[in-house]
Amino acid sequence: MSRECELTGTKPMVGHIVSHSQIKTKRRYLPNLVQVTLHSEVLDQNFKLRIAAKALRTVDKLGGLDAFLAKAKDDALSDKALKIKRDIAKKAVPA
Repeated sequence: MSRECELTGTKPMVGHIVSHSQIKTKRRYLPNLVQVTLHSEVLDQNFKLRIAAKALRTVDKLGGLDAFLAKAKDDALSDKALKIKRDIAKKAVPA
């Protein structure tokens, strides 16, 4: 399982631990990933996603999974999230 947010595409970053004597040691900054179940109002389904805590706050701010996916760019989304976005778009067009 990769350490990547399924909604925002956030991945681990690389940086340095810098000691008092300015010795630099490589380290990784990992995203705060959480396993959540989000509800799609349009599809009336629940989806299990592994997303960053920051993305979860953004989903809440925008008013749910449907609104978040409507604003999200396709290149940042995982295959699973992209399929959900397409299904929402299909369902919304006929109505």
